Amino acid sequence: MSKEPTSSILLQAGTMLGLSSLKFPPVVKTEINLVLVLVTVLGFWTRLRNLSYPRAVVFDEVYYGQFVSLYMKRVFFVDESGPPLGHMILAFGAYLGGFDGNFPWNRIGAEYPSSMSVWGLRLLPAVCGALCVPLAYLLQLELGSSHYAALGASLLILMENSLIVQSRFMLLESVLIFFQLLSFFSYWRFYNASNSCSRYLWLIVAASSCAGAVGVKYVGVFTYLLLLGIASVHTWQLIGQRAVSHLRVFVECGCRAVCLVVLPVLLYVFCFYVHLTVLRHSGPHDQLMSSAFQASLEGGLSRITRGQPLEVAYGSQVTLRSSASQTIPCWLHSHKANYPIRYEDGRGSSHQQQVTCYPFKDVNNWWIIKDPGRQELVVNTPPRPVRHGDVIQLLHGMTSRFLNSHDVAAPMSPHAQEVSGYIDFNVSMVIQNLWRVDISNREAESEVWKTIVSDVRLVHVNTSAALKLSGGTLPEWGFGQLEVVADRVSRAHHSSLVWNVEEHRYGTSHEQKEREVELHSPTHIDVHPNISFLSKFIELQQKMLTVKQEESEHKYSSCPLEWISMTTNIVYWLHHSTNAQIHLIGNLVSWGMANLSLAAYQLLALWYLLRRRRAIRDIPEASWCQFQRVGVVCVGGWLVNFLPFFLMENTLFLYHYLPAYTFLLQLLPAVLEHAHTHLLSGKSQHRAGCVSAFAGLCSVYLCYKSFSPLTYGSPELSANQLQALRWQPSWDILYRRP
Repeated sequence: MSKEPTSSILLQAGTMLGLSSLKFPPVVKTEINLVLVLVTVLGFWTRLRNLSYPRAVVFDEVYYGQFVSLYMKRVFFVDESGPPLGHMILAFGAYLGGFDGNFPWNRIGAEYPSSMSVWGLRLLPAVCGALCVPLAYLLQLELGSSHYAALGASLLILMENSLIVQSRFMLLESVLIFFQLLSFFSYWRFYNASNSCSRYLWLIVAASSCAGAVGVKYVGVFTYLLLLGIASVHTWQLIGQRAVSHLRVFVECGCRAVCLVVLPVLLYVFCFYVHLTVLRHSGPHDQLMSSAFQASLEGGLSRITRGQPLEVAYGSQVTLRSSASQTIPCWLHSHKANYPIRYEDGRGSSHQQQVTCYPFKDVNNWWIIKDPGRQELVVNTPPRPVRHGDVIQLLHGMTSRFLNSHDVAAPMSPHAQEVSGYIDFNVSMVIQNLWRVDISNREAESEVWKTIVSDVRLVHVNTSAALKLSGGTLPEWGFGQLEVVADRVSRAHHSSLVWNVEEHRYGTSHEQKEREVELHSPTHIDVHPNISFLSKFIELQQKMLTVKQEESEHKYSSCPLEWISMTTNIVYWLHHSTNAQIHLIGNLVSWGMANLSLAAYQLLALWYLLRRRRAIRDIPEASWCQFQRVGVVCVGGWLVNFLPFFLMENTLFLYHYLPAYTFLLQLLPAVLEHAHTHLLSGKSQHRAGCVSAFAGLCSVYLCYKSFSPLTYGSPELSANQLQALRWQPSWDILYRRP
């Protein structure tokens, strides 16, 4: 009996299993775009070569380095200029390089120690900058441009000196631009893909990139809104397609909403979760936050408030902190000094004891909660807690004066009532020292007043005015402290009306002398307030969006209109003894051509719109759609990253223009290709167009090469050579003559 060949047996088995259409052995074929590989390699070469030079702090590295050090030490901080993702990325690179956080970051030009991995500090921004080169190529392909136009876009970004400089140091613009380009590329890859479930992976990448852009800098939100607008238009068009079933439209809309709206929000919040989880130690920025937030950090206030009783009782000794103090803390305070008999404007005062808000911890910040119906100033056993709606008196611990208010105008805020420590001068001024406790964040009507976590308004019983930090600063007679008033017309939950107990202990001393000794002693009494992550997230967001940075004029600051013509530059680094230096200067040739492409696109768009209004179709419908896509992404990307800076009051620099300029660079080859395809006719014109484009690209390369010494800091140029590079008279190029 003959044996059947093995191949026949396998063939029959495959047929029974339904695998007859498959070939054996299996073969995987792949295509490699060598142009894409080449521009990627060149991108990494231009951004990563000699990355550790110079071994000194370069421009804003002195700013971001401080936050990186705080990350290494797990110390909490607040950066009002932007969210924490960018700092986390920089800190991750520093961690990979073995940085321990022990570097002072005290001045630009300070030398890094030999043991410090400068390469690690600058690696991730450089990698992001390098990846922008192939991303530009891929994005142009997804927008419908040819491989030639895509190559042109990537080469323009490759040889842009300003982008190279900004990506080679511990700065954030290259990271922001990377996320912006990745978000648009991923979305258009999703939109252009066939109807398959796998294409939603690209939508997830797009949404994650949008969250990344917003998480690096707040200006990234405008790019996200642009992409969201594009996606909304596409979704609206999908809804209008009658050939698509109702179920599919519902599923598509739901998936897009989840991916582009819900997912970015969740990722943005998760970024802050990591930020707050890692930074668990108390730090220099604690004072910006509420007492509850501070007490949740290790050290700092949590060390001071260790073991405090949670419930405020009659006889409690407390310090009251104002919730309105954003830049500095402020506590209700009094001292042995009276208001002047008359103010500078001639108005008379009560001449009572001053009550102020003091921005430092002091023994005169202590007050005693007293029951108006009893004389005791100590806590009974068991303690009687103070509840919402109770009427109390507040006795100043060191001077024994009751907190008082009356119908006398406040010193700096005449529309409000004066607040004082009552002194009986026998002048028929009746004491009015009763205050009602109003807990604004209570969960029940009989909520107990709690240390740190309760937000309390103190309402004057006689006049219904609430104790308020006015924001005014008292003159010399008030020692420059902050004014406290009683206001009848303020909004019910305004932060200037809200106070919370920060330090708290149960009073035990009956005599004034003993009480003064007790107040001078430190509190060692461990409350861990139950503050949720969501509460910390919301508070941190409010501080970052509302606390204004102290702005000052900078030598290299500029206005947005100066960016278009690049009449400004920034000196990033100067060698201490030679002419070696690094400047943020763009490629002037590509800068000018990009501006021309913007004007050309606008004129073309206006021409086409007017002609189409007259029912004249100059170009095929597919070309018109591709022309629109390029405009929406490139011109739209330029607008949303440029126009918002006209509304900002912050100090601005040339590097703020780089995200907008990156989109403008991608418009240039698309406009040239459109002109070559649809506006030029005949071989001679096409040939002239190609020669002009090649000549322009060569000019871009020559300009890049000319300014490379100022881009990389080497080789060192002579004074004459540096002077020859001053192509704009407003550029600040420094040099030492031999």
